[in-house]
Amino acid sequence: MDGADGSQHFSDELPSREQSPSLLTIILDTNPAAWALIDSVLPISNAVANLLVFINAHLACNYTNQVAVIASHCDKAHWLYPTASVQKPRQERQHSSRDLSQDDDDDEVPTNRNKRVKLNVNGTSATQDGPTMSETESNKYRPYRLIEEELVRNLRSLTSSTSPATIQETSSTKVAGALTLALSYINRRSQEYQESSTGISASLADQAVATATDSSNSSSNVLQSRILIITLSPSTDLAHQYIPIMNSIFACQRLNIPIDVLQLPLLPSDPKQKHPEPVTTTTDISNTPTQTSTVFLQQASDATHGIFILAHLTPPPPQSSASTPDPPPTTRIATNSMLTYLLTSFLSAPSTRHHLITPTRIDVDFRAACFCHRNIIPTGYVCSICLSIFCDQSLEALDREGCLTCGTELSVRGQGVGSMGRTPVVVAAKKKKRKKGGVSGVGTPRAETPV
Repeated sequence: MDGADGSQHFSDELPSREQSPSLLTIILDTNPAAWALIDSVLPISNAVANLLVFINAHLACNYTNQVAVIASHCDKAHWLYPTASVQKPRQERQHSSRDLSQDDDDDEVPTNRNKRVKLNVNGTSATQDGPTMSETESNKYRPYRLIEEELVRNLRSLTSSTSPATIQETSSTKVAGALTLALSYINRRSQEYQESSTGISASLADQAVATATDSSNSSSNVLQSRILIITLSPSTDLAHQYIPIMNSIFACQRLNIPIDVLQLPLLPSDPKQKHPEPVTTTTDISNTPTQTSTVFLQQASDATHGIFILAHLTPPPPQSSASTPDPPPTTRIATNSMLTYLLTSFLSAPSTRHHLITPTRIDVDFRAACFCHRNIIPTGYVCSICLSIFCDQSLEALDREGCLTCGTELSVRGQGVGSMGRTPVVVAAKKKKRKKGGVSGVGTPRAETPV
C-alpha cells in the first residue's frame, strides 16, 4: 500500500526534532520628550497596545517562546517585563506569615480588604472594596494577561516617577544600558536552557562556537535570541554612548544575535501643517528635538544581519476630488501601520528568515559622530588610546589640552609622523644609478671558426 499511492512515508524510528524556543528581547524607547512630539499621530498608549498584540503573536507561534521588555528611558534603563521579585529576609517572611494567620483567624474586617473575596448573586467573584474583573479580562489567556498587567503597571510607575527636571536635562535615551541588560539576560537564559536540555552549562560565547562548528546543535540545544529596538529618539544625541553601543553591537555580531530596529520618525510640531512628513536630518538637535538620524541603529542592524525599517506613519495627502470619501483619522492609520510593520517584518524567528525575503536596507550610513560637538562627520581624528572621534573644529583644543576624553597628549600640528591636521608629504622614490659607459667589463665569449 505504501507504493500504491506514490507518497513517501517515514518510519517512526526517525527522531522528531522540535523547534527550539525563541527569546525575543524588546527595547522600547520611553523618552517622554520624543513621544510628546508624535502624540497627535501615534500616542504611546496605542503603541503599547500594538506591542502587546505583537508579543501575544510571538508567544502563540510556539508554546516555549519567551519574551522580555526593557524600557530605554531618558535617565535609565528599566525592566518592564519580567521584573525581579523583592527578596525578604527569613525573619520578615516568618513575621508576615504570622500576621496573615492572625488576620484569618480574627472575625474583624481584615486590613487588606481587596484580598477577601465574596460571591455575588449572579455567581461571579468580586472583591469587597476593589473593582470587579470584567468579562474581557476573565476570558483572556492567562499568560497574555499576566504580561499585559505587569508591563502596563511598570510603565505607569516609570512615567510617574520621572520628574520634569529630568526630562529637560537630556533629550537622549539610554540605549547602551538597555542593550547591556538585554545581553546579560540573554546570556543567563541561554545557560539555563542548555543546562536543562543537555545538563551542561556553558556561556553564550561557547554556545556560539559550538553552533558554528556543528550545525546540528543549532536547532535543539541553543536558545534562539534576537533583540528588537523600537525607538524614535535621535541618534545624534547618543555620541556619548558611542563606545558602549559599538561594544554591544560587536558582542551581538559574535554571538549571532540579530538586532532588529523599527525607527518611528519624529514629526514637526507645526499645527498648521495637516500632513507633515518625517524629518531625517543630521544636524545638532540640542535645542530642537524634532530632527532625527538613525546612523548608529543602521550600523547595528547591518552588522548583525538584522532588519531595519524606517516607519512611515503619516497618511498620504487627500485628493482634490469631492467624490472621494474623507480619509480616516491619522491616529488610526498610524496605529495600524505600526502593527503591520511588527507582524509582517519582525515576527519571524532567526532560524526561519533564510526561507523568507526579509526587507533589507542598502543605503546604510557608516558615518560616526564626533565626541566634541555630536555631529555626524564623514572623516575625523581618532585618539589612539580611547578611540574617541573628533572633528576639525576641535584641533586647537586637542593641541592645547590633548584628548578631550582620556587626556592623552596628542601631536596635532607638530612635526612628525603622528601629527594631525597637516597634508601628508609624499616622498618621491629614489632612482637607481646607472653605471657610466653602459658596457660591462666582461666580454661575451665568441665561438672559434675552424680554418
